[in-house]
Amino acid sequence: MNLSNLQPAEGSTHNQNKRLGRGEGSGKGGTAARGHKGAKSRSGYSKKIGFEGGQMPLQRRVPKFGFTNINRKEYEGVNLDTLQLLVDNGLITDSVSMTDFVANRLATKNEIVKILGRGELKAKLKVTAHKFTATAKAAIEAAGGEAVTI
Repeated sequence: MNLSNLQPAEGSTHNQNKRLGRGEGSGKGGTAARGHKGAKSRSGYSKKIGFEGGQMPLQRRVPKFGFTNINRKEYEGVNLDTLQLLVDNGLITDSVSMTDFVANRLATKNEIVKILGRGELKAKLKVTAHKFTATAKAAIEAAGGEAVTI
């Protein structure tokens, strides 16, 4: 072993990138393997999402259609089986209101909550929410509880 044949230990180096723009003698100087001119040759270039090389992009070729109602109310649904699960886990006892929904991350404080009728409710609960489906209201009252609309 001498200075002319020193090399790092096997597996200790990982960088096998081409060293670009380090002079003409390297063979990768000048344009640094980017070719001549054009957006891709310049620093700071990043292709926009949906860019198709100047061709009119698909999302602009396809016509707009449909209708969005600006007065639509978006409800956050909470099912009866979810309420029963909260009772079983001891997180709620006799009444459920918006503060309980927010505390258990079923809704945020600005959302409108609607109680839905999936599953069954065995516990007697006083449920306070913005809306109830007919089946949910019937199930809550059948279990001896009360459905209060905010």
